[in-house]
Amino acid sequence: MFPPLESDLLRTFVAVADSGNFTKAGETVGRTQSAVSMQIKKLEDILGETLFERGSRGVNMTGHGARLLDNARRIVTLLDDTAASIRLPALDGSVRIGISEEYINSTLPKALGTFAAVHPGVEVTVQQGVSMANLAALDAGEIDIAVVFEPGGETRNEVLMVDPTVWVTSDQHCAHERRPLPIATYTYLKNGWCDELALKSLQKRGLESRVAYVSRTSSGLIAAVTSGLAIAPLTRSSIPAGCRELTAADGYDVIDFSNVVMKTRARGNTRIVESMSNAIREAFRPAA
Repeated sequence: MFPPLESDLLRTFVAVADSGNFTKAGETVGRTQSAVSMQIKKLEDILGETLFERGSRGVNMTGHGARLLDNARRIVTLLDDTAASIRLPALDGSVRIGISEEYINSTLPKALGTFAAVHPGVEVTVQQGVSMANLAALDAGEIDIAVVFEPGGETRNEVLMVDPTVWVTSDQHCAHERRPLPIATYTYLKNGWCDELALKSLQKRGLESRVAYVSRTSSGLIAAVTSGLAIAPLTRSSIPAGCRELTAADGYDVIDFSNVVMKTRARGNTRIVESMSNAIREAFRPAA
């Protein structure tokens, strides 16, 4: 029977996995490099498996380490959320969020779960919409936080991540092999920048295409791809299971690089807005 896993060992393990370096991990958890090394060795002894391969430039996770990471991260997050819910005064009030469809089912649930664990009494309202609509709602005072796309490059806004738009195809149906190339588009949207850039990327490669599917939402484009009806321009983070990005090896370019940014509007209880903003930042933070 294994000895019980200590939370400090898991916290140190996550820090090493995130930094790829014992010294940097030590700075995160407030321990020396040698203490971090000893903790990882202790954890490996308990599990009977090697979690990291040591090298001159740092460490790399083994397969056993990768399998442990998700559970370790959940345990550490749960412990932190539990401590915060006890130490911090619970907030009361409301917060309104506007967010693009691409992150409704992936990133947003992580943020809402973290926030609700600490502030269960806050009423949260979510508005799904395209970036232009969310920005207009923010300016009108209808929402407090907007998570939106803007062109890649330098910006004065807080960048949560850079999410390229790429061509996506179904592994099973291989619609990208048909000619003319069947594509799904956002054509009916005003200011269809994505359509324009997407078509230019095909023209640059000399690929003849036809519009096989038109949708106002990315979920519609995902349906077109997964069904094998067409290929579609999607953000890399929203590629569904069973589908893949078409790369230069397939004869395709990245369509565009977009910044995913967060903008806030101070109103009423700014502590609630800042607390939810922190939860959103953490949810967008990339895993190791």
